[in-house]
Amino acid sequence: MKKTFQNYGILMAWFVSIVATCGSLYFSEILHYEPCKLCWLQRICMYPLTVILGYASLTEDRKYARSAFFLSFIGLGIALYHYLGQKLASLGKILPCNVGVSCKTDYTNWFGFITIPLMALTAFTLILSFLWMTNKKVS
Repeated sequence: MKKTFQNYGILMAWFVSIVATCGSLYFSEILHYEPCKLCWLQRICMYPLTVILGYASLTEDRKYARSAFFLSFIGLGIALYHYLGQKLASLGKILPCNVGVSCKTDYTNWFGFITIPLMALTAFTLILSFLWMTNKKVS
């Protein structure tokens, strides 16, 4: 049987979730960047994906990808809102972080636009893309 992208989509999504989780832990535990409330919500969506997608990948069971899709979609929405709040002044006024670390804090701002929320947004987008391609029927 010929191996296709569908066979490796969950594995690739798992790899992205591992990289994102390790990156998140690197920023907070090694570089000591304190996460804001929205960062914590994104972590709540990302961290379980390493377990869910890992199990789905190792058992080759696609039914677990449904919950991963749901968590990724929620995480994508939070990351998009967070990134736009950092970059657009009108949305920045309504970010929820009033106490502690501000959601507008740019620990990283590589090339003037790459921030931690954009990295999370990219990871969630990749995971959703891989999961969507995995479930797509080939004619």
